[in-house]
Amino acid sequence: MGEYMEENIMKTGTTTIGLVAKDFIVLAADKRATAGNFIAAKKVDKVLQVADKMALTTAGSVSDIQLLVKLIKAELNLRNLRTGRDNNVSEAANLLAGIVYGNIRRFSAIPGIVHFIFAGVDSTGPHLYDIYPDGSITEVDDFVTSGSGGSFAFGVFDSQYKKDMKESEAVELAIRAVNAALQRDSASGDGIDVVVVSNSGVKKVYKKEISINLSK
Repeated sequence: MGEYMEENIMKTGTTTIGLVAKDFIVLAADKRATAGNFIAAKKVDKVLQVADKMALTTAGSVSDIQLLVKLIKAELNLRNLRTGRDNNVSEAANLLAGIVYGNIRRFSAIPGIVHFIFAGVDSTGPHLYDIYPDGSITEVDDFVTSGSGGSFAFGVFDSQYKKDMKESEAVELAIRAVNAALQRDSASGDGIDVVVVSNSGVKKVYKKEISINLSK
């Protein structure tokens, strides 16, 4: 299972990123969905809101992503109703990690491989988590990437990331990071979405679709 899982994680065709800025988180992703070497869709939204001040990026098996996102949304809504308070980001991220852990260990001929970058803001500030396909979770204090184009995005972050960036700076950096992957990774492409998660909520601040005319 370990070898199978590692091989398929490396083949996850996408680029998603998250970065910690001054008092908010920026999430971004490309818009291409692939099935092997086939481009299955070109307008996929891979940055999804799951609560008032929480969002995540998605990479992996589409059917498993859709199911797990529905589950975490429902669980967070129920917790909010039961407790009468906003959800704590750490609790929410660990809850999702537990769901991912159960998903990968459910007996199936085709294991569900999913990788989430989870962001949220609560009374303790902004938090960013890397939730790996095996259910492990790591809090990130600077930046993180996932998918086949992630290594190209890391190169941009390593040279240009700064702590306490303003929103305009952080958004521009996120665009540059995803664009670097679009230029080099054939499994990433067709556009960029950028979302800011702050104390004001979840806001899409940039969306660009890229069309390529192969007839020219």
